[in-house]
Amino acid sequence: MTRFFLSILFLGLSLFLYGNQQSTEERFRVYGYVIDPSNRGIELANVYFENTQTGTTTNANGYYELTATKRDSIVIVYSMLGYETIRHTIIPNKQVIQISVVMQPTSQEMKDLEVVAQRRQTSSMSFIDPSKYRQMPNTAGNFESLLITFTGVTSNNELSSQYNVRGGSFDENLVYVNGIEIYRPLLIRSGQQEGLSFINQDMVEKVGFSSGAFNAEFGDKMSSVLDITYKKPTKTETSASVSLLGATAYLGTSSNRFTQLHGVRYKTSSYLLGSLETEGEYNPSFIDYQGYFTYKLNEKSELTLLTNFSQNLFNFRPESRSTNFGTYFMGRNFTVYFEGQEQDVFRTGFGALSYHYRPQQNLRLSLLASGFGTNESENYDILGEYILSEVKMDLQESNRKGATLGIGKYHEHARNQLNATVLDLTHSGEFNGLNHTLKWGASLKREIIVDRINEWEWRDSAGYSLPYNNREVNLYYTLKSDNTLDTWRTTAYVQDTRKWRTNGGSYTLTGGVRSHYWTFNNEWLVSPRASVSFVPYWKKDFSFRFSTGLYYQAPFYKEIRDTLNDALGNVRIRLNENIQSQRSVQFVLGGDHYFRAFGRPFKFTTEAYLKLADRVSIYDIENVQITYSGENNAKAYTAGIDFKLFGELVPGTDSWINFSLMNSKEDIIGDSYVKNTYDDKRNIISSEVVSPGWVSRPNEQRYAFSMMFQDYLPNNPDYKVQLKFVYSDGLPFGPPRNNLHRAAFRSPAYKRVDLGGSRVLVRGNNKMLNKNWLKGVESIWLNLEVLNLMDFQNVNSYYWVTDIYGQQLAVPNYLTSRQFNVRLIVDFK
Repeated sequence: MTRFFLSILFLGLSLFLYGNQQSTEERFRVYGYVIDPSNRGIELANVYFENTQTGTTTNANGYYELTATKRDSIVIVYSMLGYETIRHTIIPNKQVIQISVVMQPTSQEMKDLEVVAQRRQTSSMSFIDPSKYRQMPNTAGNFESLLITFTGVTSNNELSSQYNVRGGSFDENLVYVNGIEIYRPLLIRSGQQEGLSFINQDMVEKVGFSSGAFNAEFGDKMSSVLDITYKKPTKTETSASVSLLGATAYLGTSSNRFTQLHGVRYKTSSYLLGSLETEGEYNPSFIDYQGYFTYKLNEKSELTLLTNFSQNLFNFRPESRSTNFGTYFMGRNFTVYFEGQEQDVFRTGFGALSYHYRPQQNLRLSLLASGFGTNESENYDILGEYILSEVKMDLQESNRKGATLGIGKYHEHARNQLNATVLDLTHSGEFNGLNHTLKWGASLKREIIVDRINEWEWRDSAGYSLPYNNREVNLYYTLKSDNTLDTWRTTAYVQDTRKWRTNGGSYTLTGGVRSHYWTFNNEWLVSPRASVSFVPYWKKDFSFRFSTGLYYQAPFYKEIRDTLNDALGNVRIRLNENIQSQRSVQFVLGGDHYFRAFGRPFKFTTEAYLKLADRVSIYDIENVQITYSGENNAKAYTAGIDFKLFGELVPGTDSWINFSLMNSKEDIIGDSYVKNTYDDKRNIISSEVVSPGWVSRPNEQRYAFSMMFQDYLPNNPDYKVQLKFVYSDGLPFGPPRNNLHRAAFRSPAYKRVDLGGSRVLVRGNNKMLNKNWLKGVESIWLNLEVLNLMDFQNVNSYYWVTDIYGQQLAVPNYLTSRQFNVRLIVDFK
């Protein structure tokens, strides 16, 4: 690993020094904004130097940027259909020149048309361009690492690609790639076991995200939708990257009828996991291939194929662990010495063949057949011997060790195997009328799951097995499953979007209904959904929207697993055929204010939401493993408000700041208990029935602040900086398998700062690219990243132990500490 790091660093520094030598040529940079008289950015305006081949087009905010060799004077031209052309003569006596212009419409009619054509968010779905964030520091290597800086989205584990949205669980998030729903492995219980998520960022063209109250075209889950569209290349494009955490390679080609994308990713987190408190031999590896192919049969029809294969191996031999926790006056140390190992294998395969047909320009019909398969194996036998002791606050380290509070052993064993297959046949269509868009779809799925679970834990404290019985030895925890599930699921939806204008503004109304039937529990669901948006013709630029609907969390395999306890305390999983889908009524009211400050575009967004749920299945979270109760035994609500400031804090780069407040509670049905009062002789003198009432949900984070900031040197934009900052409330927790005190405590706040510095070594007209061995290269970037810059100790979960006084103590499991990463990105012509 050290030799690998030095090789990358040596190559980067060599290119860096040589690139600096080549950059001494006198060049200058011009940047600015092209706006209309209403102070709105004009997209796709042409900006170029007259009588040269140097030019560009403005982005959605009207921003442009050009570089050229210095000369006595040069004319820069701004042109756009429907606007008067502007010519500006500049004398490049500075290295950086800022010029912003206001383009006047050629007629009043064009001015009115431009006002209407401005892009505004008219539904709960927002869109981003992922290519702008390639240099973002990324611990897990997943695209989802960017999502946690979005409003309403949180994650308390940088090792995982899973995320929570407005109080929901990981399983409540929908993910689509090219309209195909994506599944994730079911047995994974920790971020250390995770590889990379399905989404290959190199292949992504467009990203849409909704944090709730989404349209009927999206499936039956209650929290969010991540809608990914892969590229359809128009020319040959190739890139590769290598870092201390893995490597990627990407190739795209295009011909008259045929396009293809290939993406390969490799990840190894040994370097990152070495910063955890549990020391040992970590040997994780993940490899993934994806291909996306399109073939144009004729002018009206096209075939597409999306394929994926991934393999995730996690091998681990723990050796020891030492954790200090507690307070200044009551410090504790938990030391464990391990024997044994863990060996996990997760293999998934996916394929989707689609046929798209356009009988006429405004009508699109599609037929899709897809298959998903996963083969998951989790095997471990780990024996631990621990010592729980006091920690004294003393300046000398030799005097800090205090009295022993407890000793014990535990043995964790698992032989778990799960195989799942999902086959899907889907039809969808879209008709675009003059002022409305009609969408519809129907699907038929077959789900086959074979689950073989055998895991147990034995604990010994002070020479006694827990739970203690003077006649026999009992296990602390057991779980067995031998289930096969073979079911059919069908869904259908219809949705219409209508647009119209009045003298006061423009309106967009979307209404739809979705149905769902599952043969396992013979449940038929009907889910109506609607949204309306209003863009007023005010002097100030505002837009407003409101979304509502009835949403269901249609259960998959994990939600239907109920548990049965026998007389010996053994726990066996059975599938609950009486389970119902969790149900919620959602309301989202939001608005955007577009404005310019310091000559730059900004957008301030506010969204308030309310989710009222019944038929809730309560769950517990351990790391990234979610264990459901297997029955509908609670009601819940979630309410909150999100604020977001998005804009170009630095010209030409997107940055944003989010702040969220949330209150999420649940009330377990039938959880009342009898509380007795005793006298000195332990006789009952009074009794009362106590109902715990509303308690915090497992993913309630009462506040969250996040920021994504990008910057560059004004005189040399080849140097860039990316900063990602997250500060969010800790999650509720309690003793394991104890509903009475399930949210009695709250973990510390999650705090993390990731900093990345980027330098483009060579690109464009750099003379170094004329060398034979670099003729096929378009650009080379060197990234240096500091992960967890402030070295915060974030808590992921807790391990419960009992001391000699009978007190249960929660020992924190900490996440990664400060780490450094170096990454080299090469784009080819």
